[in-house]
Amino acid sequence: MARAILIVLDSVGCGGAEDAAAYGDEGSDTLGHIAEACAEGRGDRDGLRSGPLHIPNLARLGLSHACEASTGRPLAGVTRPEIPQGRYGYGVEVSQGKDTPSGHWEIAGCPVPFKWGYFTALENTFPPDLVTAIIREGALPGILGNKHASGTAVIDELAEEHIRTGKPICYTSVDSVLQIAAHEEHFGLERLYALCKKVRILVDPLRIGRVIARPFVGTTETGFTRTGNRKDFAIPPPDETILDRMVANGRPVVTVGKIGDIFAHRNTGEEIKPFGNAAMFAAALEAFERLPDGGFCFVNLVDFDTEYGHRRDIPGYAAALEAFDRDLPKLEALLKPGDLAVITADHGNDPSWPGSDHTREHVPILAFGLGVAAGPIGRRESFSDIAATLGDWLKLGAVGPGRTW
Repeated sequence: MARAILIVLDSVGCGGAEDAAAYGDEGSDTLGHIAEACAEGRGDRDGLRSGPLHIPNLARLGLSHACEASTGRPLAGVTRPEIPQGRYGYGVEVSQGKDTPSGHWEIAGCPVPFKWGYFTALENTFPPDLVTAIIREGALPGILGNKHASGTAVIDELAEEHIRTGKPICYTSVDSVLQIAAHEEHFGLERLYALCKKVRILVDPLRIGRVIARPFVGTTETGFTRTGNRKDFAIPPPDETILDRMVANGRPVVTVGKIGDIFAHRNTGEEIKPFGNAAMFAAALEAFERLPDGGFCFVNLVDFDTEYGHRRDIPGYAAALEAFDRDLPKLEALLKPGDLAVITADHGNDPSWPGSDHTREHVPILAFGLGVAAGPIGRRESFSDIAATLGDWLKLGAVGPGRTW
């Protein structure tokens, strides 16, 4: 029986969506602008990388062709084989927003049928009654932040005061999130998780997608660093996903990275959550190698987004893409006849774009495996076409409203 692995390269978009202007993102293009920057020498960094974007394995599978189908432009400086070896195309998001849950749920066959709630005020962001409730339920002396902010910047700004006062740092972004940062030792990791669980209940009536625990360590002298103990407290998808269908049919499921958090741990099977792209991909390979027939491995590689997209780090983003590309043949070597591998993304996060938030973009779709016919799959009118195709391939029946290719 066939197996499948689905890898989401978090934020690796391939060109602004038709409605990008409504999000302030018209002209954004994560992959295209990274490739352009590298071709022009703006992606160089001593000791890290230099020259044009070097992703020959992704290009061999059709990534540049997928980007060209989306934007009308091939990836600058990237090898473009005449005939790709994989299926290639791009997906258009029907869910409103440009956030992680919307993208992943739609990929899994459950487009978001409602509008998320957002905290739109840049300062004094959270409603006073919510702030009061957070302080009361968490038995806190108060909160810090209460604004839109970059996660790393707000920790640098307020960590010392947080340690001195015991007040957690609360902030948000253009996404439907409430993030809480606290020092693992001075505040306590389990205490932070417990606080986030309480806040999750408080923001449910506001339709906030995620409450995110952002633990960090360090001192004023050494600097402060976020750790790998991040945890997302999300609302569950409102309808069936491919994960639900897998479990209902008694199929084995392994999820790697933050997939468990994104789907509120509903039918997410064996959850593996190492820290960093390299460790997560290595764990995914190990899990897929031992995955029984009929199984499904669902992977998120988050560093593209958190470490490089939000930080507007073009060289770092390019180096991360090249590192993934170098390891990709390891996955191809594990594929048995009948297996299907799919690589996609959940939204964009153009590191050349103003600000530090996600960008509303199309996403590339690459599919490959022994016996998988190469060629274009064209424009897919919903990310949920991915779940439909996986459900068809794994003989689960139709999953979600998408159309199989």
